[in-house]
Amino acid sequence: MRYVLLAATAFAAASPAWAQPQPEPLAYNPPVEAPKDVAYPGTIALRVDITDLTRHIASVHETIPVHQTGDFVLLYPQWVPGDHSPTGPLAALASLVIKAAGQEIPWTRDVVNMNAFHVVVPQGVTSLDVSFQYLSPPSNEGFREREEITPDLADIAWNTVSLYPEGVFSRDITVVPTFVFPKSWHYASALETDHAGDGTVTFKPTTYNTLVDSPIFAGHYFSRIDLAPGAATPVHLNIFADRQEDLAITPDEIAKHRAMVQQAVKLFGAQHYNHYDFLFALSDQLGDIGLEHHRSSEDGLGRDYFTDWDGTFADRDLLSHEYTHSWNGKFRRPADLWAPNFNVPERDSLLWVYEGQTEFWGQVLAARSGLWSRAQALDAIAIDAADMQASVGRQWRPLQDTTNDPIINERRALPWRSWERAEDYYIEGLLIWLDADSLIRANTHGAKSLNDFAHAFFGMDDGSYTTLPYQFEDVVKALNGVTPYDWAGFLRARLDRAGGTAPLDGITRGGYKLVYTEAENGFLKSEEARRHAHDFMWSVGFDLGEGGRIRGVEWGGPAFKAGLTVGAKIIAVNGLAYEDASDISSAIKLAKTGTAPIELLVQNDRHFNAVHIDYHGGLRYPHLERVAGTPALLDDLLSPLK
Repeated sequence: MRYVLLAATAFAAASPAWAQPQPEPLAYNPPVEAPKDVAYPGTIALRVDITDLTRHIASVHETIPVHQTGDFVLLYPQWVPGDHSPTGPLAALASLVIKAAGQEIPWTRDVVNMNAFHVVVPQGVTSLDVSFQYLSPPSNEGFREREEITPDLADIAWNTVSLYPEGVFSRDITVVPTFVFPKSWHYASALETDHAGDGTVTFKPTTYNTLVDSPIFAGHYFSRIDLAPGAATPVHLNIFADRQEDLAITPDEIAKHRAMVQQAVKLFGAQHYNHYDFLFALSDQLGDIGLEHHRSSEDGLGRDYFTDWDGTFADRDLLSHEYTHSWNGKFRRPADLWAPNFNVPERDSLLWVYEGQTEFWGQVLAARSGLWSRAQALDAIAIDAADMQASVGRQWRPLQDTTNDPIINERRALPWRSWERAEDYYIEGLLIWLDADSLIRANTHGAKSLNDFAHAFFGMDDGSYTTLPYQFEDVVKALNGVTPYDWAGFLRARLDRAGGTAPLDGITRGGYKLVYTEAENGFLKSEEARRHAHDFMWSVGFDLGEGGRIRGVEWGGPAFKAGLTVGAKIIAVNGLAYEDASDISSAIKLAKTGTAPIELLVQNDRHFNAVHIDYHGGLRYPHLERVAGTPALLDDLLSPLK
């Protein structure tokens, strides 16, 4: 056999290449039909039942009108607005059954577009009955998706529990949705209710794009707070919780949330909703979330948001961030990020506006409303600045390229975040807009600011919630409308170049400087309590999680140079068994007074290694320090609007 194989190989090698048969590509099936802006005939009836709480399963039934025979394609939403990536949880769709005139008909998944399902519609059939299950993750551990249904509450995104026809814009499809939930529960959504009974609500007919943009929260423990009493346009905070006591909220806390709404409306000068509903879950079971919608937002944090008010302030810009998105991202949206349906790819080139400026306004509104004190806001900016200053990945990767990260990485954990760079357009975008604000204030002697840009760019067409797309040139034009400057050059220099340092001019021009001291940053302390972590990135160069597990290592930092890696577990510090993060703090302080390195015994899988970190700079935490004799433009930015 060996001789035969050798002979065959020799023959093939001796034959000319043109004489050998060459493979040719197999033709693809016809692609899924591109969407057209034409009305879809008829109305889809959608019924979603989440009463199987124990197994976290949603049962779905749809009646979908059809106006053709032969091949018909149903799509499962793939590109989820706000995720900026194809994150539709297709694998969670199960038990798909399609019937026509009471008879089950087979379906076939498209071999190229896995989110497309083909059926052959028989003659005389005018509608399809479609049923399937959505298998929501039973926990937050070990699954890519977050937990969405618990025995006490649920967060249902309609894109996860519906199919829709190909070939038309999502705004041209009409749906009547019905939601079934435990009879003792309450619900909230931006959708308008048609009628409701015990455990069942049917909403008024709506377009499919509005449906997907209007999730529903439901739960046993519920409170609804009016955040705009007496206003012509209602805004409500709908709170769902694991337990009744988690709903406790003081008059002062209500006043601060109301002030956040007031400051946002003053800033933008218009409201692009007929009513707005914060859907806010306080749960240690339901997965955390912050996802924007035009007339609502999905917001989820731990149970102690109100009950540990002083300790959880690092989270308090979540609501102001998502609320800002009603203007920035939903009403005004990058033209290449708008798509006609949920299976046409999005392009993320302007996320430094969509998310970067929203991060900026979210923090500013938290400060202006009193959700953060000024000191807390300054501490938050200091952390942002220090993080971006330490992001050595800018040596090779410009900020503009990070806008592709949601598609490249889909928000998975990264082993070397400071070198790879992830979604830096959030925080570095914030710093760019902080720079722009201080530049406008300085050039106009305080007469104008980025407030004027926000009012002009987001504040037109009061009452309209029809999306108004924009491009880079529109942003530049609006900035020049506030004060003439080479804004295109300003932005492109910060977006497109690799190398250089973080854009901190907004801090220095704003009357402050970034410094590092041994005093822990108060905002960081609150954030660490939430993450169950301890951040030593600015000293030895690693981030420490529970049980001594290394969560992150600064590329090129002291720990990196010593050979420490992400995922390692600290077993001992300077010859003594590791107990908690204070052991690391003590070792860093001790090393500052001597020449001996910090010695760690770490475990990597089955291997144990001694790591010697030659660092003697002491503990370092970022702060903003006021520069005497300079205008306090940053203080002006954080002050409430009158």
